[in-house]
Amino acid sequence: MFSLQNKTAIVTGGGSGIGKAISILFARQGADVYILDLDETGATAVCREIIEAGGMASFRKCNVSDSAEVKTVVEGIHRLTGSIHILVNNAGIAHVGTIESTEENDLDRLISVNIKGVYNCSKHVIPLMKATGGAILNMASIASSVGIPDRFAYSMTKGAVVGMTLSIAKDYLSSNIRCNCISPARVHTPFVDGFIAKNYPGREAEMFEKLSRTQPIGRMAEPSEIAALALYLCSDEASFVTGSDYPIDGGFIYLNN
Repeated sequence: MFSLQNKTAIVTGGGSGIGKAISILFARQGADVYILDLDETGATAVCREIIEAGGMASFRKCNVSDSAEVKTVVEGIHRLTGSIHILVNNAGIAHVGTIESTEENDLDRLISVNIKGVYNCSKHVIPLMKATGGAILNMASIASSVGIPDRFAYSMTKGAVVGMTLSIAKDYLSSNIRCNCISPARVHTPFVDGFIAKNYPGREAEMFEKLSRTQPIGRMAEPSEIAALALYLCSDEASFVTGSDYPIDGGFIYLNN
């Protein structure tokens, strides 16, 4: 089950965190993985890890907010492989602030990556995916479903990701292209560690424990747990699943009383 043999997968933001875990797992399950990222050091290291484990991975430096750049990279992958079966729109950035403290340039920055990045990659992959069908998976957030303090711009952009997911799923039913999204709660990634170190110096352990307890289950998710759900949704076993937003949140949405 959950084999990705003979499938080509594009993973954006695959150089660290959730994207890294997805890239490694997909390659382990047989996919030829192409990582699109601006972090050449991180993405190259992930590719090396995959190849040393016997898998196939390749890095393409790409700014997902640049439509022309995405088009060139995606079409190059298609020429090389002949098909693209899976697109994981994982690349994203965060911002802390209310509407009052969020400046216009902050909003523009999040829109360019979190919304336009999904738009650009999907727009240029879908015409190439029509021949074989395929699966598109977008990374949303519980912030698209519930109110999170000081996350105005982030919540707004992740809400747009859910909307795009539903629209793509509806429009491409006849092309056998499925589109779903995942909404994680807090995941223990290098971003979280960096955020705590920057904002709470000397209190890292205390704040890590406090943030962990915001999930009713009592801890943050591990990137590998998000990757496992991503694998299911992009595999043939999920061929009846489209237009769905999957919370993976340790009970945050429904049990956080």
